[in-house]
Amino acid sequence: MAGGEVMAERGLLIVLSGPSGVGKGTVREAIFKDEATTFEYSISMTTRKPRVGEKDGVDYYFRTREVFEEAIAAGRMLEYAEYVGNYYGTPLDYVEEKLASGVDIFLEIEVQGALQVREKMPEGIFIFLTPPDLAELKNRIVGRGTESMAVVEERMETAKKEIEMMSSYDYAVVNDKVSHAVAKIKGIVETEHLKTERVIHRYQKMLEGLK
Repeated sequence: MAGGEVMAERGLLIVLSGPSGVGKGTVREAIFKDEATTFEYSISMTTRKPRVGEKDGVDYYFRTREVFEEAIAAGRMLEYAEYVGNYYGTPLDYVEEKLASGVDIFLEIEVQGALQVREKMPEGIFIFLTPPDLAELKNRIVGRGTESMAVVEERMETAKKEIEMMSSYDYAVVNDKVSHAVAKIKGIVETEHLKTERVIHRYQKMLEGLK
């Protein structure tokens, strides 16, 4: 379509999820510390209190329960879940705007939320981050030093159920070493961009121009 306006190719929605304590946040931080990363991170909203070192608008949007429930009622959440007494969710408008402009958006969310996104945006790329084993997962949760043993056990029971939901995802990546997990996730995104269904329209336009 020579001389015509070329519309931006729609961005990919990349969803990283997995059980609590598997290291989703650590992997996400490593991905975005890499200057070669081309996709953008969509910050989640939560009603939980910030952990030491976490910043509002960087790690999460920390909001009151009342504000969060107002956003739910107004339909302004792509997904949300209540997890261990707190809400977590993804603001909808920002994600849709970025995807439409051709930007890849990366979500790091809990399993319940990821399954909601799958229903609303099945074209997304869904990646399940797994621990090497359950003993290692428990060690990581205990190692945080931020949870009581009762909460640790509750998280472990939830994690077991979440791991059973792995079949709802497109890819599974073991977080045995952060650098390995990061490389695999970036490789998945690169591969998805090469799928014929995502690029064939460019060549169809070229062929039309030859007629």
